[in-house]
Amino acid sequence: MKTTKLLMGALATALLAGQAAAADLTIGVAAEPSSIDPHYHNLGPNNEIRRHMFESLVWQDEAQRLSPWLATAWTPTSNTTWEFKLRQGVTFHDGSEFDAYDVIYTACRIPNVPNSPSSFVIYTKAIAAIEVPDPHTLVIHTDVPYPLLPNELATWGILSAESNGVSEPLTYDRNGCDGVESWPRTASFNDGSSTIGTGPFRFVEFVPGDRLVLARNPDHYKWDVEWETVTFKPITNDAARVAALLAGDVDFINNPPTQDLPRLETDDAVAISAGLSNRVIYLHIDQFGPATPGVTGTGEPETPFEGEGACAERACEKNPFHDKRVREALSKSIDRQAIVDRIMGGIAVPAGELLPPSFFGANADAQPTVYDPDAAKALLAEAGYADGFSLVVGTPNDRYINDARVAQAVAQFFTRIGIRTTIDATTASVFFSRRNKYEFSVYLAGWGAGTGEMSSPLRALVATRDRDRGLGGTNRGRYSNPDFDEMVLKALATVDDAERAAILQAASRMAMEDYAILPLHYEVTPWAHRVNLTYTPRADQYTIAMDIRSVD
Repeated sequence: MKTTKLLMGALATALLAGQAAAADLTIGVAAEPSSIDPHYHNLGPNNEIRRHMFESLVWQDEAQRLSPWLATAWTPTSNTTWEFKLRQGVTFHDGSEFDAYDVIYTACRIPNVPNSPSSFVIYTKAIAAIEVPDPHTLVIHTDVPYPLLPNELATWGILSAESNGVSEPLTYDRNGCDGVESWPRTASFNDGSSTIGTGPFRFVEFVPGDRLVLARNPDHYKWDVEWETVTFKPITNDAARVAALLAGDVDFINNPPTQDLPRLETDDAVAISAGLSNRVIYLHIDQFGPATPGVTGTGEPETPFEGEGACAERACEKNPFHDKRVREALSKSIDRQAIVDRIMGGIAVPAGELLPPSFFGANADAQPTVYDPDAAKALLAEAGYADGFSLVVGTPNDRYINDARVAQAVAQFFTRIGIRTTIDATTASVFFSRRNKYEFSVYLAGWGAGTGEMSSPLRALVATRDRDRGLGGTNRGRYSNPDFDEMVLKALATVDDAERAAILQAASRMAMEDYAILPLHYEVTPWAHRVNLTYTPRADQYTIAMDIRSVD
């Protein structure tokens, strides 16, 4: 196994020589980052690790509320202009000083990351221009009103222009910034030579597949971190991760399997921290063409299938899901509380919409669809499917908590109302590839709202697919409602928070009343750790070492 390492002078030498006496923390994680490059891959494990070393202008707390970070304040000075005041006296890990030009350098670098599997450009494309009235003030212009700008500036970490050889002030140009001969490569972050941020931890060592070691930044301006070193160890196997905690090989683990929680709770040396997440588990339903894959017993479609998808390549039967009554029947057939109790072990909450009530733009009074199999059968009969039909539901079997087991329970509920259902469960990589080819008429997946507000799932999962308008990027059910789309676009252009929240609440109610997508439950995220540690659960499900504390 290849080892990549940066020995940071006396700091790393002292750490590696004297770890036994230091306040060390070892964390067992279910997945490791694909890279240490903070802009290479917009992926949960990468974003989690990034926050330890590379800081954003804005911080999201455990409930995804925004708070000052490298920016101390921000104000919309017009519908398309924001002013950000930057923190003074901040230095990068190599001693270079932080200022507004580092933000411009970073925004310029993000589109220039080669081979990025999931680019952070989605979080910079709204920026039309940047002015620098002084080194600690940024004025950011957008083409249209864009209320999510502060949220999006919380998603990417800042690099040092000086540390990367850029000394002249840069001018931001969304079509390509001049004045930079070359950009740091992803490999130089993995070996540590470019891993220079302002964060509370510094890079020490990355051994892919084995460990990532970070050291406390003693000069940090804000965090009072008690850990001299933090080691993240990827342990992908659930049982092995739990065993490592019980054996004392690690101090803290994320994602302990629900079936092991009762045993862990009875262990005097172990404590559990758990909290409601922003991740909803849902069913997407194909509502596109006259035919749909995975459905049999409905007969031939009335018109030929035209468009992208599996039915363009093979014969498929009539799509019953255009009928709202069928979609409503599916929803009413599911006992969500039973899934939470029996499959999730109580580590979930039945969902009435795509974000829990405490989040921005969610409806406080939203309730899950009432379980009513008799009403579901009546709706099917009314829609012309008294004898039901056969259905295949797609699902990953290794991406979400108990995902395949949840899908199997859904299949049983569907079968009880006459929709004879089987499950097609595959690994996440295979599942998402097939989902993107529209091979499923119904599938189970999950969504976490990175911005912490309802616009995230509504825009991505329910709005009509429209690349130019930035809508429907993950709407593989291809539901389409122009009135709904206009509400989402209006919300995305409304800077006033109260007005935007009201629009989002109305849009969410519209989608739920039309059964456009079927939310099942919100994941409750557990962490397990030594009994003398404490952790505040985060809605984004990240494990943040700065928030892990020792207790007496």
